[in-house]
Amino acid sequence: MTEFVGNPLFASGGITIFEVMNELAQKHQAINLGQGAPDTDGPADIREVAAKATMELSNQYPPLAGVPELLAAVADHNKRFYGIDVDPKTEVLVAVGATEGLADVILGLVAPGDEVILIEPLYDSYLPIVKLAGGIPKLVRVTPPHWDLPREELAAAFSEKTKLILVNSPQNPCSKVYGDEELQFIADLCIKHDVIALCDEVYEHLVFDGRKHKPLMTFPGMHERTVRIGSAGKTFSLTGWKIGYVTACARLMEPIKKAHQFLVFTVPPALQYGVAFGLNKEDAYFENFTAEMQAKRDYLMKGLKEVGFDVLDSQGTYFISCDFRPLGYDCDDVEFCQIMIKEAGVVAIPVSAFYQGEDGGVRHFVRFCFCKEEAKMAEAIERMKKAFAK
Repeated sequence: MTEFVGNPLFASGGITIFEVMNELAQKHQAINLGQGAPDTDGPADIREVAAKATMELSNQYPPLAGVPELLAAVADHNKRFYGIDVDPKTEVLVAVGATEGLADVILGLVAPGDEVILIEPLYDSYLPIVKLAGGIPKLVRVTPPHWDLPREELAAAFSEKTKLILVNSPQNPCSKVYGDEELQFIADLCIKHDVIALCDEVYEHLVFDGRKHKPLMTFPGMHERTVRIGSAGKTFSLTGWKIGYVTACARLMEPIKKAHQFLVFTVPPALQYGVAFGLNKEDAYFENFTAEMQAKRDYLMKGLKEVGFDVLDSQGTYFISCDFRPLGYDCDDVEFCQIMIKEAGVVAIPVSAFYQGEDGGVRHFVRFCFCKEEAKMAEAIERMKKAFAK
């Protein structure tokens, strides 16, 4: 009997860096500031709506695209925050988290041989999904400490074979929020080359220091060629619910829905009702949520500086990137993370895990997550101060 090896795309990939670090955290009883999962559940009223829906409404298959209440809430959210006009019946899709939404879009729109531009550092699901669709990835890097968009390299990556560019802003893990000039540059290239923009905007309400998130879809000429993805997990600290939502014009949404129907078909209805209620909350909820996360960011940034890290700017997301060389270590980031787990009892993620291939100057940086309880972050800071004291 021939030895079973499975699909080489997945079999050769190993387990994700998040699982590796989570296992090490458990083994060494370390404080996990690696994975972007909040310590506290989201608003009780949202959870209560979902619980009530479970008991009082249908638990059978909802419509493929989503329950009407959530489709309408996503459309209203687009209009309220960004002035984007959306038809909830034809231009919104509810997915099993943003990750399934990404898969729907890429598998629905990318044909074998199409080129897809990806901007490193990459969230770990992007590349495998593109390859699964038969797409040819074209990688362009932003790098620490400033994460500037390399405009000449980006422009050179476009060709007559380019089908899609994936833009993540605010960007995980580098916490970069793309500015208007950078977004306009990307928009101009998309229009020039007739390319679709897939925008992973799950951290849309986690933008700090007075900045405002601006979807690429709002730029002139981009509404009909942009797909926008949001996440209830990130917006309401309900990551386990795995509810994402996709917004696109009807022309693009048709093949996206076809991919969705053959991947999962539909999404748990009770959770959709809860998210619909959440998206309809008053502006104060979203403002307070951003302010609370910014305060957590400030707390951890201050502590990391006191430990001795060179702490980079965090403009959005859950994350802070740090250069650990000021602590006196000349190893790479993977080794440093292992040292930190064993000697300090704290977990971070090596930034190089979000890049492909050669070093490129990223192997002295680690990523911390601040969507945690203050007491846990305080303990982690004290542990690191003790372990790295000169």
